[in-house]
Amino acid sequence: MIFFPTDPPALRQRAAFAALALSLVATLPSPASAAELLVRVKGVAAPLGQIGCSLFASDKGFPMDNSGARQLWLPAQAGGAECRFSDVAPGNYAVSIGHDRNGNRKVDTNFVGLPTEQWGVSRNARPSLRAPRFNEAVFTVPADAAVHEIEITVAQ
Repeated sequence: MIFFPTDPPALRQRAAFAALALSLVATLPSPASAAELLVRVKGVAAPLGQIGCSLFASDKGFPMDNSGARQLWLPAQAGGAECRFSDVAPGNYAVSIGHDRNGNRKVDTNFVGLPTEQWGVSRNARPSLRAPRFNEAVFTVPADAAVHEIEITVAQ
């Protein structure tokens, strides 16, 4: 035997529960709110080693300590590369790029601390005689972006 609630309190209770369930589902984060970040790397001098792309959500470690960043490593190709970060939530980020020619997955420096391998950061920030700061390289991935593109030129 199937029970169909016919008395008004039971119907009201079921309607209230359905409305609550729908409102909770409507407030869940939508997968469409995450974007793909496409980083176009230009100026790669030679097809040796790898291109490392690091996505930072804060200034912690930027630009050289990649331990707190999302990282991608791609084979180096003369001219450039494309790093694609998926599921990037809206917000402020900075990217650092390194052309690792010798396989140690870092940008090597000389005895004074100046890079001996190609590097770059978002917004192509390149202060003289010091590493760029996060706030100089920061960019915003908007909430309505499906794909957000930036371009970084590496140099030595």
